[in-house]
Amino acid sequence: MAATPLSEAAVEAALQALNGWTVEGDALVKTFSLPSYAAGLMFATMIGAMAEGHNHHPELTIGYKKVRVAFTTHDAGNRISQKDVDIARAIDALPYPRA
Repeated sequence: MAATPLSEAAVEAALQALNGWTVEGDALVKTFSLPSYAAGLMFATMIGAMAEGHNHHPELTIGYKKVRVAFTTHDAGNRISQKDVDIARAIDALPYPRA
């Protein structure tokens, strides 16, 4: 079953409840700062495992002390859906060392 993209108003409301997530184009995005490259690798691995469990996979970019996460829902026309908001909230709840 195809997911329904969120309206612009619903995305804006969701952003109010999320910590530091923004919209870039049609993606829900956040860049996490970590104390080291190794910490970023471990954090990205946690996100990958969580994404696999949700069967909802982000674009991950691992840089020096930074991990960028971007979600869209493919079956919602590559737009933001409630699935993206839900997993963003779950990622924010992960324990990780902040820079």
